[in-house]
Amino acid sequence: MRKVVIIGVGMHPFGKFLDKSLQDLSRVAIWNAIEDAGISLKDIEVAYVGNSLAGLVTGQEGVRGQVILRELGFSGIPIINVENACASGTTALRGVWLEVASGVYDMGLALGVEKLYLPNTADSIKILAADSDIRLRDLGFQFTAYYAMKIRKYMNQYGWTKEHFAKVVEKNSYNGSLNPYAQHRTPLTAEQVLSSRLVAEPFHLYMCSSIADGAAAAILCSEEKARKLTKKPLIQMAACVLRSGMFRHPSETNSPNIVSLAANDAYEQASLGPEDVDVAEVHDAMAPVELYHYEELGFCKEGEGDKMIGEGRTRITGDKPVNPSGGLAAKGHPIAATGLAQVAEIVWQLRNEAGKRQVKSPKVGLIQNSGGMVENDTAAASIVILKR
Repeated sequence: MRKVVIIGVGMHPFGKFLDKSLQDLSRVAIWNAIEDAGISLKDIEVAYVGNSLAGLVTGQEGVRGQVILRELGFSGIPIINVENACASGTTALRGVWLEVASGVYDMGLALGVEKLYLPNTADSIKILAADSDIRLRDLGFQFTAYYAMKIRKYMNQYGWTKEHFAKVVEKNSYNGSLNPYAQHRTPLTAEQVLSSRLVAEPFHLYMCSSIADGAAAAILCSEEKARKLTKKPLIQMAACVLRSGMFRHPSETNSPNIVSLAANDAYEQASLGPEDVDVAEVHDAMAPVELYHYEELGFCKEGEGDKMIGEGRTRITGDKPVNPSGGLAAKGHPIAATGLAQVAEIVWQLRNEAGKRQVKSPKVGLIQNSGGMVENDTAAASIVILKR
């Protein structure tokens, strides 16, 4: 397998854009990535397009990537459509990585794009539930309720409190206020978080990620070719792991979940450990779940996520910064675009291009991106490790 690097990233800001199409959102992200890479469109030999819900939102099925990219000038190259819930973007990234690493192509594009806003927000919420087994959806399943039940187990077992959760939002909303691509750019105090409307005990409104429209893109290239194309720091794909949910008997309460398993696979692939990670972007669909992602990724011992947030270790100025972009609650969550937006943030961090939210001299960054629900497990989980 050849070494693969990311030479360009781009984003369309996340937010509510009822007047914009998937093509409009994608155009901005792709051309920003092309400009960042210093290449031309014709240099891209293959494209993977991640989108999870356009079939239900816009009615477009089957050839979403071809429809989106045709209007942007792509012609004749292989275009592969990727649908994998919230992990659609990083799954698209994995596809391009494998194409380039195997030597089939020298350069490829990964795109994640989603439109979730509809005139009636209730329709958007119903559509989101389709990223679970529809038999669960038909029983009234909602992701917010699922996460609420899961986090309450941690509260009962380890003594976590709403105050700990509010500190996560306080941290991430501050980070998001520094991010021009974030949907919500108002820093919040813990008191403001706790006084916001209760959604599903113990989650208050500001603890929940919001739906959004948006797009993000990355251009991958063989390291050999990249050295001839750019003088920018080369960001190497050190690991890229994808796992699907596992069947477990209800009595198996202590078996590792797929995020932990994927993280261990990624550390082995990269010949690194959690202690080597300088900055991370994690999939905090509800802000408090960031706390148990700390332990799943090996950043702390089981049940000690509250200590990490309480001690300020995951702030931009801490020893293990997490979600310098603002995370999903501040940045918004356009399903398929989220993973590649996390990738873009880590690329900017490793290049020291993140402006006011820049962490100190990072060399290794990790992206954890998960999504969907089947039975009692996450449907898809990906871990990407990048290094400078």
